[in-house]
Amino acid sequence: MKSALAIVTLALLATPSAHAAPCAWSARMEEDEGGRVMTASVRGGPKGDAHLMLACFDKPVLSYDLGAAGGQLEPGIGGSFTFKAGGKSVTKKLELEAMYNYFTADLSGPSDPLLALLRGKGEVTISADKYGTASFPLKGSGAAIGKVLAECGKDSDGEAD
Repeated sequence: MKSALAIVTLALLATPSAHAAPCAWSARMEEDEGGRVMTASVRGGPKGDAHLMLACFDKPVLSYDLGAAGGQLEPGIGGSFTFKAGGKSVTKKLELEAMYNYFTADLSGPSDPLLALLRGKGEVTISADKYGTASFPLKGSGAAIGKVLAECGKDSDGEAD
C-alpha cells in the first residue's frame, strides 16, 4: 500500500504544471500599488506558467506575463501581439511594464474587441514574432471579465491618491 501511495505521489510531483495551473478564469480582489483591485486571470502557455490578467482602473488594462519563456526583458520594449479565438483575431500593441516584467495594454472600454474575443469559448492563442505563442483556456472568462468590468471606475478603498 505504501509503495502505491509513493508512486502516486511521485507521479503528482513529476507533473506540477498540470496540477498547478487552473483550467478556468477566476476573478478576485488583488493588491496593487493604489490599493485593492478586482482582477480576472488565467494561467496557460506551454509550461502553465504564463499569466493573462485583466484589471480595471479608469479603463480596462490587460496584462500578459510570458512566464519563464519571457526571461528578463529589456525595459522600454513592446510588440504587436495577435490574439486568436473562435475564428477571429485581434492585434494589439503591448508595452513592457518593467517593474513587473510583463506586457500591458490599455483597452478602450467594455466594448473593446479584445474583450469580446476573450469572452468567447474554447481557448485563445496569443502570438508575437519575438515572443512565441501561448494558449489560454477561455472557460469562465465571461463571468470573470464581467466582474472586473462591473468594478471599472469604482474606488474600492474610498481613498484619493
